[in-house]
Amino acid sequence: MNSIIYIMGVSGSGKTTIGKLLSKRINIPFFDADDLHSKVNKEKMKAGKPLTDDDRNDWLLEVNKLAQNQDKLKGAIIACSALKEKYRDELSKKIADPVWIFLQGSYDLIHKRMEKRTDHYMPVQLLSSQVESLEVPVNAFAIDVQQEPEIIIAKIISHLNYD
Repeated sequence: MNSIIYIMGVSGSGKTTIGKLLSKRINIPFFDADDLHSKVNKEKMKAGKPLTDDDRNDWLLEVNKLAQNQDKLKGAIIACSALKEKYRDELSKKIADPVWIFLQGSYDLIHKRMEKRTDHYMPVQLLSSQVESLEVPVNAFAIDVQQEPEIIIAKIISHLNYD
């Protein structure tokens, strides 16, 4: 089954962790959309400044191009915040039935997780701007991130009918 599976949610929700684990379990390549951000965008976020829609335009196009290329191959799992409906629309262009998995959790839980991270350019002070920007998707499979990763993976696999 070739498909593009987007793992979405605010920073710190576990997109990369879940995406990598899911990739191993269902043998579809994993990509982190954060890797496609420009150096300017990464520096802006590192400085504690939220990205604007204009800042995200080229990035969204790059992520969609990656998804289109992978859709022609084996498919892919792509971790991407995709906070707004218009971003998800852009990311879905020319993709046959993308799957959206929404990792959701309480602000406090995600804040605590972000405080423990040492290897990411996204500072914890940007979490509030991400939460404010988030438009909860209506067409996504939502999962509470307070569960253990293996439970989350099992639920995703069941939802995707990969059992």
